[in-house]
Amino acid sequence: MLDLKDLQAAIARFAPADGLHATPIPGLTLIRFSRPSEPCHGLVQPALCIVAQGRKRTVAGDRVLGYDAEQFLVVTADTPIIGQITEASPEEPYLCLKLDLSPAAITELLIDVGGITGGAAEADASLSVSRVTPELVDGAARLVRLLSSPDDIRVLAPMVIREILYRVLQTDQATRLQQIALAESRLQQINRAIGWIKTNYRDSFAIETVAAEARMSPSSLHVHFKAVTAMSPLQYQKQLRLQEARRLMLAEALDAATAGHRVGYDSPSQFSREYARTFGAPPLRDVARLKAGDLMAAG
Repeated sequence: MLDLKDLQAAIARFAPADGLHATPIPGLTLIRFSRPSEPCHGLVQPALCIVAQGRKRTVAGDRVLGYDAEQFLVVTADTPIIGQITEASPEEPYLCLKLDLSPAAITELLIDVGGITGGAAEADASLSVSRVTPELVDGAARLVRLLSSPDDIRVLAPMVIREILYRVLQTDQATRLQQIALAESRLQQINRAIGWIKTNYRDSFAIETVAAEARMSPSSLHVHFKAVTAMSPLQYQKQLRLQEARRLMLAEALDAATAGHRVGYDSPSQFSREYARTFGAPPLRDVARLKAGDLMAAG
């Protein structure tokens, strides 16, 4: 039987208001929301997410994951997602912690426990959930409680994070942690492709160019890219373009045509169609809705 009270109390204490809260512990973010959210688009990076209260649904391509305090989420690659908090209230808000996953820290741990094996391990889906364990919850609660002792963070936080990674390594997520650590795993090959697309997403590209960057054949890249991100390289590029255009219209007040052109669209009508298909409304209407506060960003 899981006892989540300590973790819930710790997150609630250091995330007293709705929103995403950065902390003095490197890589640790606390999240609190007191009502369900609309679907929110974003790019999620490698991380461990532990929900202490409430429930969330995450969509990556054609892959849908629901998780709550019974499961934890592991993300192994930068992936465009749609996130939605489905259970939250003022009395029982959604409470979650997100811990960035460091390949260096995972590699060091795997070496110490003798968990690294050779070869290019096959790449699994970039988002996956597993059943949380009491030991993992205990480590997470102690990590958050360190925020009350700032002088201890520099020395103790790395030790607790290492313990948390060790607890994850004892679950069925062990293979995914190894894929993050191994330089020549399939996941790292796909990560090279993802990095190239993120840098060059404004420009048209041939799949052969991305495949060369990943050191894979074009057919192998397509298969493994889809397995990891649940989308093709071109679909991934489109998601990056549309999310950046949305950000430009909100943050820099660009009009739709200019934002679309800035991210690589030559046709305003094509940009508007693909934008509406992704976000559920044409650019101007969607941005007006966002500015009115109808959508709530959630981690």
